[in-house]
Amino acid sequence: MTTCRRTAALLVTLAVVLGLLASCSNDPAAEEPGAESTTTTTAAPSGPAPDCAPVTASFAPGGPRPAPNQMPDGTKMKEIQDRGRLIVGVSADNLLFGSENPETGQIEGFDIDMAREVARAIFGNPDQIQYVVMSFAQRIPALQDRSVDMVADVMTINCARWQIINFSTEYYTAGQTILVAADSGITSIRQLAGQKVCAPARSTSAEQLEKPENSEIEAVIVPTSSDCMVAFQSGQVVALAGDDTVLAGYAAQDPYAKLVDERYTVEPYGLGFNQADVDFTRFVNSVLEDMRTDGTWTTIYERWFPPPPAAPPPPAAMYGRALP
Repeated sequence: MTTCRRTAALLVTLAVVLGLLASCSNDPAAEEPGAESTTTTTAAPSGPAPDCAPVTASFAPGGPRPAPNQMPDGTKMKEIQDRGRLIVGVSADNLLFGSENPETGQIEGFDIDMAREVARAIFGNPDQIQYVVMSFAQRIPALQDRSVDMVADVMTINCARWQIINFSTEYYTAGQTILVAADSGITSIRQLAGQKVCAPARSTSAEQLEKPENSEIEAVIVPTSSDCMVAFQSGQVVALAGDDTVLAGYAAQDPYAKLVDERYTVEPYGLGFNQADVDFTRFVNSVLEDMRTDGTWTTIYERWFPPPPAAPPPPAAMYGRALP
């Protein structure tokens, strides 16, 4: 990639990042302890991953779902109803999943539509929702301190996270890959030994770079995926590691970048909740179940990923997690 092309692309990304920083100025979520604001070479693990297979098994819906605005007393849903809005942690820089529309100023995407259906089930109105824009590192702390009721932000379900938060059933299946310069000739992460590869802090992408099979890669861990894109376009790193859902959005904005076809992980996405909110988790699972069967999931998929190819079937729900 020529210097002038990189510079032009970098200016575009810097403009996006500056806009997002302005939009996050009222974000009440605190940074996760230990998350770095400067570049480091050590990813922060989310802890040991105990055997919790099947990892995507969640809590089964608890019978008929209450009608909108008729949430049972003493439930998390009633608390949300009485407040008058659902508070959701989201991204604003993840094209197609959660990003700010520059023409309307509204945050939109696949994840946003998932959250809107939950608000519709509680209130009968999908607009009774407040979005809190946050980094990947802020998501779990925001659930734990109840800054948000739910996170809808390309969040991978894994065993270590199940130890500290709850997940819904899987609502989207992604996979990790890399973003590289279109003229680089790189087709696999295995070609990056001795090279600098960027990933956002407290992400499964950062954890993947720290695994023994990737020990020869020089991991560069920064606060957000937008910071990674700036590092990539300024030539500080040769690649971004991340979910294909996130990286596809960046590739769509940068004609000099490409997404490598190879997936080296499978990433099941779930909506996140405070660990104590089992009733809310079960409620949302019933919403997702209806979305799978009544065509809502497919309609949303085709809104953001119009055919061809045809929309895949939604990920099947798995239940069986024991109630506390």
